[in-house]
Amino acid sequence: MNCVDFDKHFESYVRQWSKENMARYKNVDAMEADIPEVYLRWLNEPCDWLSGRTPGNYFAQFDDAKFLCKWLCDYVKKKVPVPDQLLERITELGEASVPHLLDIAARKEAAGEVRMTAIGLLREMERVEPMDLYISWLASGQDMDELAENGAESLKNMGGRVIEPLLKAYETASPSARECIADILCDYPEEKRVLPLLLGLMDTSKNVALIASYIAKFGDAQALPRMMQALEDPAINYLDYVEIANAVRALGGEIGEERSFEGDPYYESMKQLG
Repeated sequence: MNCVDFDKHFESYVRQWSKENMARYKNVDAMEADIPEVYLRWLNEPCDWLSGRTPGNYFAQFDDAKFLCKWLCDYVKKKVPVPDQLLERITELGEASVPHLLDIAARKEAAGEVRMTAIGLLREMERVEPMDLYISWLASGQDMDELAENGAESLKNMGGRVIEPLLKAYETASPSARECIADILCDYPEEKRVLPLLLGLMDTSKNVALIASYIAKFGDAQALPRMMQALEDPAINYLDYVEIANAVRALGGEIGEERSFEGDPYYESMKQLG
């Protein structure tokens, strides 16, 4: 397929516009302020390089979602910037595009960039069909990668339907994936099975401050005794202490006398920063 570099053509258009209009402006900032308007004009001007069509409606002539998704893959394969207008057309076709985007996201041999793009489009379309795929990545037991993190971001927008499969996935997930699952699950404070997972992570995770922030977000005051205990840990560092103290306050607890952290590398760094 012919993968036209829309970005390159727009850059050429802007250069020509700048030469023709430079005298109208007092400085470069004033010119740059008008670039969005120039872009809109460019979108709606017929172009020879698109056989007389405008950049804004070029992809509107295509109704085959499979064809457009294949075109997307070709753009990435040829390392040509993917036009926003192509992505917009794929999302406009809605239901018809979903199975093809799912296929791209699940295809292990596909480039990471195009898989990430497919995930992003499915999230933009607010589709729930990829839920099982994303959760399978979390449940694989492997360390988190960009794809799994991107999928997890989509799971946050899918509502309570994710609770049961995520709880199951948690059993075999890697430590980093467990933290990601906990981040999603703490959006459901009515689910009582989540707090034990969060408290368990307080004992096993290296990211204590992060888990403390999840507990604060979850908002169950039953976590207070464990958080108060964590504050008294003589080995606690300053950053963890601050986040745990914030969680205690968020849960309705009170902090007694502030501990001294003189000599703690995190504390000293923060003090130098003012």
